Amino acid sequence: MLPQQIIALLIILIFVIKLFTQKKKEIINQTEFFSWLIFWFIAGLAIIFIKNIDGFLAELGVSASGINFLFYIGVLILFYFIFRLRLIIAKLDRQLT
Repeated sequence: MLPQQIIALLIILIFVIKLFTQKKKEIINQTEFFSWLIFWFIAGLAIIFIKNIDGFLAELGVSASGINFLFYIGVLILFYFIFRLRLIIAKLDRQLT
């Protein structure tokens, strides 16, 4: 395992510890807790198996590396969440007026 992978996994571990702390203090609810826990678990798996992702992409004929692919997927997911938030804000605005 590369040093960058170890550092990334340690950062994820810090986020997971903070997540458990927030759950214990009841800052977040059960649904948020499990959503974030699953997110960080998948992120950790992606970091651990980055070489396998590279190999899979090479078999598909994609010239990008695994980390680039994960970055592109992350950006797409962020844009989706921004779109969803915009819809929620528009709905709340209609309810207020």
